[in-house]
Amino acid sequence: PGSPYQLVIEALGNYPQKKFYNVSKLGGAKYDTLPYSIRVLFESSIRNCDGFLVKETDAMNILDWKTKQNNVEVPFCPARVVLQDFTGIPAMVDFAAMREGVRNAGGDPVKVNPACPTDLTVDHSLQIDFSKCAIQNAPNPGGGDSQKPMAKLSPLKSQPRKLPCRGQAGCKGPCGAGDASRSAGQFSAQIENTPILCPFHLQPVPEPETVLKNQEMEFGRNRERLQFFKWSSKVFKNVSIIPPETGMAHQVNLEYLSRVVFEVKDFLYPDSVVGTDSHTTMVNGLGILGWGVGGIETEAVMLGMPVTLTLPEVVGCELTGAASPLATSIDIVLSITKHLRQADVAGKFVEFFGSGVSQLSVADRTTIANMCPEYGAILSFFPVDNVTLKHLKHTGFDKAKLEVMEAYLKAVKLFRNDESSSREPEYSQVVQISLSSIVPYVSGPKRSQDRVAVNNMKSDFQACLNEKSGVKGFQIAVEKQNDTVPVQYEGNEYKLSHGCIVIAAVISCTNNCNPSVMLAAGLLAKKAVEAGLVVKPYIRTSLSPGSGMVTHYLSSSGVLPYLSKLGFEVVGYGCSTCVGNTTPLPEAIRNAIKQGDIIACGVLSGTKNFEGRLCDCVRANYLASPPLVVAYAIAGTVRIDFETEPLGTGFNGRSIYLRDIWPTRGELHTVEEECVISSMFKELKEKMEKGNKRWNLLEAPESTLFPWDLKSTYIRCPSFFDKLAKEPVSPQPIENAHVLLYLGDSVTTDHISPAGSIARSSAAAKYLTNKGLTPREFNSYGARRGNDAVMTRGTFANIKLLNKFIGKPAPKTIHFPSGQTLDVFEAAELYQKEGIPVIILAGKKYGLGSSRDWAAKGPFLLGVKAVLAESYEKVHKSQLIGIGIAPLQFLPGENPSTLGLTGREQFSILFPPELSPGMTLAIKTSTGKVFSVIALFENDVEITLYKYGGSLNFVARRFL
Repeated sequence: PGSPYQLVIEALGNYPQKKFYNVSKLGGAKYDTLPYSIRVLFESSIRNCDGFLVKETDAMNILDWKTKQNNVEVPFCPARVVLQDFTGIPAMVDFAAMREGVRNAGGDPVKVNPACPTDLTVDHSLQIDFSKCAIQNAPNPGGGDSQKPMAKLSPLKSQPRKLPCRGQAGCKGPCGAGDASRSAGQFSAQIENTPILCPFHLQPVPEPETVLKNQEMEFGRNRERLQFFKWSSKVFKNVSIIPPETGMAHQVNLEYLSRVVFEVKDFLYPDSVVGTDSHTTMVNGLGILGWGVGGIETEAVMLGMPVTLTLPEVVGCELTGAASPLATSIDIVLSITKHLRQADVAGKFVEFFGSGVSQLSVADRTTIANMCPEYGAILSFFPVDNVTLKHLKHTGFDKAKLEVMEAYLKAVKLFRNDESSSREPEYSQVVQISLSSIVPYVSGPKRSQDRVAVNNMKSDFQACLNEKSGVKGFQIAVEKQNDTVPVQYEGNEYKLSHGCIVIAAVISCTNNCNPSVMLAAGLLAKKAVEAGLVVKPYIRTSLSPGSGMVTHYLSSSGVLPYLSKLGFEVVGYGCSTCVGNTTPLPEAIRNAIKQGDIIACGVLSGTKNFEGRLCDCVRANYLASPPLVVAYAIAGTVRIDFETEPLGTGFNGRSIYLRDIWPTRGELHTVEEECVISSMFKELKEKMEKGNKRWNLLEAPESTLFPWDLKSTYIRCPSFFDKLAKEPVSPQPIENAHVLLYLGDSVTTDHISPAGSIARSSAAAKYLTNKGLTPREFNSYGARRGNDAVMTRGTFANIKLLNKFIGKPAPKTIHFPSGQTLDVFEAAELYQKEGIPVIILAGKKYGLGSSRDWAAKGPFLLGVKAVLAESYEKVHKSQLIGIGIAPLQFLPGENPSTLGLTGREQFSILFPPELSPGMTLAIKTSTGKVFSVIALFENDVEITLYKYGGSLNFVARRFL
């Protein structure tokens, strides 16, 4: 309503009641040359121009993108926000705390509500306590000694329950008999689940008991935080909660929340989104502009603040040709990842064009866009085209809505048409990729960017054994490379050797948007079982679908029983193995691995494979497509040449090779057409809107202010608003600071932010034990993100943290005044008691990986005042500013070594009364050395946020 550009509001062609900003007329010839993604930014700036947060000069700068890229900061007001519960719970806790702070400062807490539509998906609380339809001996997520099953979990029936089928007589599908389904006992009546259908007659059958029991555990251990989420949905306006067991945040965003075009009171504008999950970019494949940001920035957006970004370069990625029939979407993703990493697209937009784009389905596009954070780009954008519209039609979009959508997108020139004679937009640079050159790859053993052609896997792993310890090497002595360790398991003897598979997880967070790769895994499993192949029982196999739709089409295609037969049984819906939420390996296997110093392997179809992430004793982790995960699980080792060596021995002693069971594209196409139909999307949407019985019956308070429980170990009121002030203060000097940690290159947010299980020896475990909890009750860091005491203690608690003061991987540091070697938290606590500020020294690319707000909040609460690094991941740098930590960067060519710094000095940093973007500051050490650094404040907004002590306090003052 306040935009000065209202004169360009027009009626939409044959739909006169529909209105929109015709930005194509306003922009003229310049608009026609803009990349599609920049056109979306331009439309947002025109629609939200209010002269304060978004100015007319901002809109004109975006229109002049060709000359202004990388030179100006521009605001962007997304249409909506998506949260997942790991990062969503601290956001909602901060909102609850903000209400407390505003009330204490004399404001009206009722006014504290998200101004931007916000959807929160509870999807990161799932842990795999049960797999293969059997109660594990160690359901404790903290690891350690095995535990007996909870008493309240009644024994499960050993025989499948017969259900009446309304189809033909003699049905042999899982609706009536067989191994495909087992009774879930008392849980089947208590929990409403995504139905699995008989593949012959599409009649509902019971969920596998594994799903139901994991759901029981999830609701039991997370009741308190789930009650908090439900309170949030009741008292905050503009907030909706997607309950547990519905799907992963980015998948729900893709299948259910995405509009492509927003329509509010007959006014049309492009759908756009920011989210606290780094894989928010998945929706770029639908032509929706969106990317992941930190929880701190997201909270500001929720309060009506724009995201501020440097007007980015846009790299045009021209795709030509068609991929090999054997190449899956994962192969395409990893190939593009490598090309774009080499092209240095960090901090840039990537936009796809060329004849090859039309060869990719929307499922392929979303898979590629989903991996965007792995090659460092802000986003990867596929403009809407005929392929997009066809996909939306098949997934149940209303026909009339699709017609309006197409008309609007064409009117504002956001529709890409291969048949049109119009020229392609102008890009900052163009990267050309031929899809026909892509062959199957896996990625690992420690980083997602290290690709290995499948036909070279055996030799590459051998090279890794030989190489010195580092990003790929393990440095195993030649005479020990063929060592084997015998182990007894379930009455049989097995031999573990270097390269043995002990974890195999089909995780569909990246792949469930593309049915072909999941179906390929199922068809391969079917052929393998029919050929007589098996998976060794000690291998931790699991199938974690991103949503019920995946289970639905795997079931209706008839392949789910075969996956289950090989051990890949559905364990639940949510992030699991990829974020470290998995059952510990059997004690006998763990002991054998440690005894023989075996390089054991995990293979998963997720997106993260940092060392130690899956399990502390699994040192080599490979990312692979779902069918290859199943293939390697059958082989039991990565030291295999699929071309010349068999996967195993089948019936009648016949050797079975991968080529014997690999599904053809024709087979995949036939099954996909029959199983992935619009009714599946429709049913999923109905389930999401309906919720589940356990969530619907969950009680929660309805008070304006949250009734904090001082005894709670899940939800605590943080201290961010204790000093809420209306006006900023001058930046205070940092005097005589000690270095808390001296880190090297590529420190990830996994190293910084707490994630996964809570180790029994950790500072967080000591805190929880003092609160009266047993290790069985620790739960995960993600589940306890609403408790700042746990999260602060878990900051820098990663076992792979390499602090140069210590000289080996360990979550330890030195408290220099006393000379003690302590846990990082204990040292920081001592420094705070002594009134000594601390800083962090780091190398290049500090803060790589997923966007995590606790990677900034944790260091802040540890007392860190500044980070001094050679370079930063952009999102993490913004998070540091957003919480009130100064990001400082060494001058080009300088680092601690060149400056002769040991990290044992004390550092003093003086800030001038008025900061300016990119200014140079002087640092003086206790040894008398003086050197200069760059303060990485990119614009006046970041400087203002830093002065206020972070974005939370900045936005909270509006309610005073």
